[in-house]
Amino acid sequence: MKLNRTLAAVGSLAIALQMATAGNITGKVTLSGTPPPEKDITPLKDDAQCGKLHPGPVPKTQFFVVGPNHELADVVVVLQGDSLKGKSTGATAAPAELDQIGCIYTPQILAVQTGQKIHVKNSDPVMHNVHTTPTAPGNKEENRAQLAGGPDLTFVIPQPEDFLRFKCDVHPWMFAWVTVVDHPYFAVTGKDGTFTIKDVPPGKYKLVAYHRKAALKGIAKDVEVTADGAKVDFVAEVK
Repeated sequence: MKLNRTLAAVGSLAIALQMATAGNITGKVTLSGTPPPEKDITPLKDDAQCGKLHPGPVPKTQFFVVGPNHELADVVVVLQGDSLKGKSTGATAAPAELDQIGCIYTPQILAVQTGQKIHVKNSDPVMHNVHTTPTAPGNKEENRAQLAGGPDLTFVIPQPEDFLRFKCDVHPWMFAWVTVVDHPYFAVTGKDGTFTIKDVPPGKYKLVAYHRKAALKGIAKDVEVTADGAKVDFVAEVK
C-alpha cells in the first residue's frame, strides 16, 4: 500500500511539473494567391422550403474564407508526435456542436477528439437527415433522420480521420467536414487566420495545417515547445 501511494504521488508530481512547464502554440495562416470565386448555391434557393429561409441574395459556397489581409479561416492545425498518440481526452471533453441553419451546416469545418460527443442540432423548420461517410477503418457510417424541432443527434467517432464528411441527402448541397484527432492538441483558425493550441507539454513536434482546398495533404513545420510556448505561421497556396 505504501509503495502504491508513493508511486501515485510520483505520478501526480510528474503531471504537475509537466503542466507547469506546458506552453501555448500560437500562429496565423494566410493564403497566397487569389482564390477562385465562390459559387451560388442555386439548388438551395430553388428549394421550396429552404429557399424561404434566404429571402435575400443566393447563398454562396464557403470553400475559401479569406480576410482583407489574406487571413485564412477554417484551417485545421494539428500537433503530431509519438508521445501524443492515444492521449485523447474526448470521453470527458465538452461536446462539440454542429447546427443546421438555413439549410447550411454551421460550422462547415470542425475538429474534435476521438470519443468526444458531437451534438448535431436542427435549427431549421424543415426535416434533415445526418449522414456520415467515414473512410477510416473503425469509423461506422451512420444515417439518421432529424425532424424540424427534433432533439439533437449525438455522434461519437472512435478513430482519427481527416475531414470526415457529414451530409444531408434530403438537401444534397449540405456538407460539413469533421477532423477527428486522438489527442487534445489541435485548433481551427478563425476569420482572422489565427489559432491557439493550449497547454502543450514541452518537447519537439511537427505541426501540420490542413485546408480542404489549399492544403488537403497538410503543410508541416517542426516546432519546439517550451514553457514560453511557440509561434508558428503558415502560408497556404491556391492550387
